[in-house]
Amino acid sequence: MRRLALLFVCALTLVTASQCTAQVIFHKKKPVDKSTDTSNTVEPDKQLYDKAMNDIKHGRYEVGRLGLQTLINTYPDSEYLAKAKLAIADSFYKEGGTSNITQAINGYKDFIVFFPFLPEAAYAQMQVAMANYNEMAKPDRDNTHAKAAEEEFQTFLLKYPKDPLAPQAEQRLREVQEVLAESQFRVAYYYYLKGDRRAAAGRLMPLVKRYPLYSKSDTALWMLGDIFEKSERKDLAGSYYAQIVKNYPLSVHDAAAKDKLKAFGMPVPQPDPKSLEWMTAEQNTPRPKESVVHKSMGMLHSAPDVHAAAAHGLPNLEPETADQGDVLAGGNKSSLTTGGSTSAVVEVVKPGEAAPAGSAAGAASEDTSGDATAGTASGADANAGSTSSSGQDASASSDSSKTDNTQPTTADSSQSQNQNSKESSSKKKGLKKILPW
Repeated sequence: MRRLALLFVCALTLVTASQCTAQVIFHKKKPVDKSTDTSNTVEPDKQLYDKAMNDIKHGRYEVGRLGLQTLINTYPDSEYLAKAKLAIADSFYKEGGTSNITQAINGYKDFIVFFPFLPEAAYAQMQVAMANYNEMAKPDRDNTHAKAAEEEFQTFLLKYPKDPLAPQAEQRLREVQEVLAESQFRVAYYYYLKGDRRAAAGRLMPLVKRYPLYSKSDTALWMLGDIFEKSERKDLAGSYYAQIVKNYPLSVHDAAAKDKLKAFGMPVPQPDPKSLEWMTAEQNTPRPKESVVHKSMGMLHSAPDVHAAAAHGLPNLEPETADQGDVLAGGNKSSLTTGGSTSAVVEVVKPGEAAPAGSAAGAASEDTSGDATAGTASGADANAGSTSSSGQDASASSDSSKTDNTQPTTADSSQSQNQNSKESSSKKKGLKKILPW
């Protein structure tokens, strides 16, 4: 009886399971009405945008950009137009590479031009600066991207000073200016060791004026003071020593600068409280140690080392201008700019020719010619023959002066060539010196 009951229970279980399996196999899904599907209610431009963003998220940059470009061309009035343009620039930025970074910068700038009042415009400007920042080379290499990054960060801080990204832009600008200042300092230090005071001072003076937050600004001021002291200009040397005492009170050159001022008989200024606070904050900022391993590892990277950049203080927001230089202009003229609104124009005159009108020499010649004509007029009333003979003598003397003027010019040119050859040989000797970096 027990066996029969057990067999009955097993048979009943098998029948029930077979019925459930048959229902699963032969069960038909109910047809879905696609007209009421939620995916069909989404707008087509949003579908294109979502699909393109998903492709970009998974590294399919070209496919994603193609979808975004299709959205822009097909739906020019879409609300996703601005987002699509910004996403295309972001895809180039994320993909990386020189050509892609260039495309990203152009895309961000186009976005700023077409949508200047959107909140994303500040982000686009920041991305333009960061693209150049990431391509920045070491101080002894090409500084094209460093200068471009400085300009873009300055533009961001001037246009969007209250943006949440402003503190990050300030720090990046300090780092960029540290690299640019280091580049100038290395060249100036080379000329300083070589003994070329004029070349060294010509690079140190704009450096200390433009980059006061540079980590070696106090050393640059000390070098300037030493240069002018050796040039017997203690008044200028004292001014640079006084800047060390006033603006860099915690510098290693502070005590020596005070001794120099006392030796010159000049007053020792008091430290500026803001400068003292700034230097104290900089010294308390944690920085990585400059070990031998750290320096050796830095040589393997193409990016510059910006660990010594300032972490406090407002960076320079003024664009870079040429402080002094020769500007060639038409009409055989050379303009010498001095950094201000005025400029000195140097006239080029060949030997034997008259001075140009309007110049100091031309004005002097006009005065002398006026006196001479007055004298010849009075002389003509006295004796016309003597006037003609004096004219012949003057013409003969002018011819002789022309022939005489050509000789010293050739001698000067030969001397200048000899001098240039001597300078080039001295430069070659100076290159053999070992620089500290």
